[in-house]
Amino acid sequence: MKAKKSDYPNDWSRPMVEVERLTKSYQGRQVVSGLDLQIRASELFGFLGPNGAGKTTTIRILTTLSRPTSGQVRLNGIDVVRQPTLAKAQFGIVQQHMSLNRDLTVRENLELHARLHHLPADKGSDRIEELLEYVEMSGYADQLIDHLSGGLKRRTMIARALIHRPRLLFLDEPTVGLDAQSRRRVWDLIRRMNRDGTTVFLTTHYIEEAESLCDRVGILDQGRLIAMDSPLNLRRRLGMVTVEAQNEETGTEYSFFPDRAAAASMWQGRAGHERIVMRESNLEDVFVELTGHKVMDG
Repeated sequence: MKAKKSDYPNDWSRPMVEVERLTKSYQGRQVVSGLDLQIRASELFGFLGPNGAGKTTTIRILTTLSRPTSGQVRLNGIDVVRQPTLAKAQFGIVQQHMSLNRDLTVRENLELHARLHHLPADKGSDRIEELLEYVEMSGYADQLIDHLSGGLKRRTMIARALIHRPRLLFLDEPTVGLDAQSRRRVWDLIRRMNRDGTTVFLTTHYIEEAESLCDRVGILDQGRLIAMDSPLNLRRRLGMVTVEAQNEETGTEYSFFPDRAAAASMWQGRAGHERIVMRESNLEDVFVELTGHKVMDG
């Protein structure tokens, strides 16, 4: 399943996603404001933001479901407005809601999708067997969708999105509602797809998911990209150590320091707090400090 440059008539040196000065307005309200974004080929990119930040609108434009008010979007060099059919051939998408045909088996769902992409019957059959093995679903191929667990359904949706060998895969909340074990198996599958050459564009409310999986994350707030870097570099900018000072009257106060020595020096001997907790900072700290929201806030 390992992708090779010879498998695609594409330029691997070109950014897979290019967004320039993208804006989108609804009824006079601008929900995406001058967005600039580049995602490298074979990158695993996370797109984060509070609800209402403009993430869904941006994804709809990238996947040709909505037209921008202004600006340009190119997928693998193809303009999504001028050449939407060619642009659609570049990507697969796994949506948050379950979109499989519940009256069909796993294999039948994949066969239907292969026909929609006009794969010849023999090539489609070979591709389906390849994908069933790839997502570890060969033993479930003839089961009805309604008989599958949530994790198996999600893996089926990923297999379906890969049927036409897209260079880019959009994953919208890929592990929402899954138990911890199923979530980690999906994480492993995402990592493997990315190692095999697929560019992944991930949106998630699980901040540890982005921190664990992504090469870089972009944080969107009020339609603007306010930060973009690796999770580690974003933490370094904030401070690698977080101190939580918990007080019954004022709540919890958060402070950030480059290291534990600096944190200990600052807080040593300070009185009046019920409890002081020192820990490593994380991407959620970065998110909250930049946006003023928790990840699940509306």
